[in-house]
Amino acid sequence: MTDRTAATQLNFDSLPPYQPRHFVPEGVNLIDRDTTVALYQRLLERPLHSVEELEAWVLDRSELESAVGQAGAVLYVRMTCQTDDEDRAKAYKEYVTTVVPALAPLSDKLDRKYITARDQLGMPATQPAGRYDVHDRALRADIELFRQENVELNRDVSLLSQEYQTLCGAMTVRFRGEERTLAQMGKFLQEPDRPLRKSAWIATARRRLKDKDKLEELFDKMLALRQRIAANAGFERYIDYRFKELHRFYYTPQDCVQYHQAVERHVVPLWARMLDERRRRMKLRTLRPWDTSVDPLGRPPLKPFDRPEGLIAGTQAVFTQLDPELGQQFASMGQMGLLDLASRKGKAPGGYQTSLAEARKPFIFMNAVGLDRDVRTLLHEGGHAFHALAAVAEPLLPYRHAPMEFCEVASMGMELLAGDHMTVFYDQDEDFRRSRREHLEEVLWILPWVATIDSFQHWLYEHPGHSADQRCEAWLAALSRFDGGVIDWSGLEEQQAHLWHRQLHIFEVPFYYIEYGIAQLGALQLWVKARSDPEVALAGYRAALALGGSKPLPELFAAAGLRFDFSAETIAPLAAAVAEELERME
Repeated sequence: MTDRTAATQLNFDSLPPYQPRHFVPEGVNLIDRDTTVALYQRLLERPLHSVEELEAWVLDRSELESAVGQAGAVLYVRMTCQTDDEDRAKAYKEYVTTVVPALAPLSDKLDRKYITARDQLGMPATQPAGRYDVHDRALRADIELFRQENVELNRDVSLLSQEYQTLCGAMTVRFRGEERTLAQMGKFLQEPDRPLRKSAWIATARRRLKDKDKLEELFDKMLALRQRIAANAGFERYIDYRFKELHRFYYTPQDCVQYHQAVERHVVPLWARMLDERRRRMKLRTLRPWDTSVDPLGRPPLKPFDRPEGLIAGTQAVFTQLDPELGQQFASMGQMGLLDLASRKGKAPGGYQTSLAEARKPFIFMNAVGLDRDVRTLLHEGGHAFHALAAVAEPLLPYRHAPMEFCEVASMGMELLAGDHMTVFYDQDEDFRRSRREHLEEVLWILPWVATIDSFQHWLYEHPGHSADQRCEAWLAALSRFDGGVIDWSGLEEQQAHLWHRQLHIFEVPFYYIEYGIAQLGALQLWVKARSDPEVALAGYRAALALGGSKPLPELFAAAGLRFDFSAETIAPLAAAVAEELERME
């Protein structure tokens, strides 16, 4: 799966705007700093004497920021699709170093202009009560955080993030006569041949270790910059700054600690039992890192598709069976080339969905190599895409994006809702059941893995000035707390100590990971509902997606019939339900 899909060659400029422009001139170059700055200045200089003028101004700002946001997103997409393309890298770097820093202080001034006018004029009585409450609370927080001296520091962090992408994108392994990406190496970990799995795992780990010093140095630079950013904004701790920056108004760092504790008590024992059962079924004395992805009964890996075209066609059929409208939406993405799915040399790691804000179209990026998990990744990113499309008619740009805690319910919930339709890829009941079991095991695994990553991030920023060795010790402590203690790492201590390097969130989006745990609990609640009434569960899911980000986070959960809660009271019964289902499938 090394062929390039249409998305790598797509002319994004050919995508028409969702609606005709009213404020932004046609044909204007929005990656030119002076041109874009001039448009922001026009908004700043416009007088606002009435509620009607203020509302028109808000809509014009949304139009401008949608167009500018799409211009930046296209540069990012092109860069991640081929990180070794010098022209793409240069274009993205130039945008990050010239346009973004120039717009940041202007955005702050627009925020302040809006809040001042809002306080003086109010908003139209024709709008529903509280229409702008979520919007205004976020803007007020942004105003409180903004510091001019942080503009350049944030630019420097973005450049370091690009460097991380480039380093990881360049990682390849010469294995069995071919040069392979690390994503492509993952398929060997599902081979029944244990020596083959071991050699693949070792080769991948050794390749990562070649850049360990560069990655450690890179992270030290990021850490120092983030500490300065927080201090400039008046915060002693970066975590407090970051929670406010992420608009986490409905939970605290201490709530995250309680999540860690609840997972340690109620999920880790279940996960350890599953791992030990795997070891027993594989008739092994000890379970090694290369033994955790293979089928425990020695069956060959599931092969749901051979080429990206098969993945696209099959996933479209899954979505169509679940809901014909969703199937049509996904089909349109494929027809427009808004998918880049295959792994290849030079491509950035991981997967994501991003929105092209002016066209109001989603784009999906991933590194598929022909595995069962690739299907789930596309279902996951498809959930994000449907979320974007559900709120497509929302005029306010900020309301077309929900908080990430609920965005991940859209994606993880879609994985579970679509699970019953995986027969599209597997005509044998045994293969279908294997796929379903692997998914549920992954669902259970993600809860302690989130606790591992999140608790480690708490430590990182609560201990400024720590050394690389102390960081490794903290990582190993977090890992041993939540991994169940079953996997044998003897002789692999260096690989284990640097395992966190593969988690891009730690480098690029600090503290963005607890969302996956919160959302997985929401998705599991949706799954429980769907087992008794799938139509009601799907209807609630879609109704909540259509709200975008226009409601407070707890209300988005409630709209889908879910509780916004990640305490032991919620975690324990949901983890038990997954464990019971896995036992039933035996």
